[in-house]
Amino acid sequence: MSEPPALSHQQAQRILIVRLSAMGDIIHALPAAIALRKAFPHATLGWLVEERWLELLSTLRTPRSGPASPQRPLADRIHVVRTGAWRKSPLSHLTWHDFLVAVSDLRGMRYDVAIDFQGAIRSAVLARLSRASVIYGSAQPRENASSMFYTRQVLVDRTHVVEQNIELAEAVAHAPLAVPEVQFPTDPGVEAHVEQLLADKNLQRFAILNPGAGWGAKRWPADRYGVVARKLAQIGIPCFVNFGPNEEHLAETVTKASEGLALPLNCSITELISITRRAALFIGGDTGPMHLAAALNIPVVAIFGPTNPARNGPFGTRSIVLRNPESPTTHARLARPDGAMLEITSDLVFAAAYQLLENPRV
Repeated sequence: MSEPPALSHQQAQRILIVRLSAMGDIIHALPAAIALRKAFPHATLGWLVEERWLELLSTLRTPRSGPASPQRPLADRIHVVRTGAWRKSPLSHLTWHDFLVAVSDLRGMRYDVAIDFQGAIRSAVLARLSRASVIYGSAQPRENASSMFYTRQVLVDRTHVVEQNIELAEAVAHAPLAVPEVQFPTDPGVEAHVEQLLADKNLQRFAILNPGAGWGAKRWPADRYGVVARKLAQIGIPCFVNFGPNEEHLAETVTKASEGLALPLNCSITELISITRRAALFIGGDTGPMHLAAALNIPVVAIFGPTNPARNGPFGTRSIVLRNPESPTTHARLARPDGAMLEITSDLVFAAAYQLLENPRV
């Protein structure tokens, strides 16, 4: 089969990025989207995203379109969907109304190109429903049936998912693309609030601990984070313990094990971006906040179990990855902890943290 002709800048005046979720995966797609922005500087760049993750792209609820700004630095137009709610009530009038409005909004932009960075059936279907003239996706998507909705399938073979996304973007640009620095939205009010919060607590150099993860097998025991917090406090590094929805019990366990030294942190995504940007260190597993810290160039101690750090590890920042070689590589969403991961001790994690804090060349 002959290679499809390259898209000219005249043929790619409107480009749609499809990456609906989740936090870490959206962050992994940002470099490719920014690279496309640079390759097609005059094109309108749209992004289709789940409402829950809107703050990774914009601090503005409205408007969701217009010139780039610190509040919305990348996408010219953001399209928001709520596929989780749709799946819960697929036959309700509200679901169908919401769905039809979302599709109408997509089609109204008349995109020339759609790129599905998710590789799921729902993302591929939405890309096709946009009626973009050309739809790019991986030749080996996460859900195999997705590929039937693509007009151009791209074979990606690089190791890290960030590099794979760049490879997909290169197929659109028909040119090599450098991995750019990631920009996140900022909100002046939030920045002022975070500055005041840190000043009130007299925090100048601090670490963030993140005991949560998408499923149990990726979670290092929460009480061990508390032990690490105590050890860091002894060298003058206080800790926040970040937690999200339904993770209160993890934060409580860390705080108790730290003897009250770890400060609970439950905040919006915009606030987490602002606080993480000021951190001296991040410690956590394969989860969105860890990838946020890496994208912000914060040193990371990454504690891995069943997922492969070569593909999903911290990208582009100083980091130490701790993984027992006996951990199986699998994306099975097991609730029980990975047994091999339990062999990683608090002493090992603290030693890695100390090395990153004291040696800037690591």
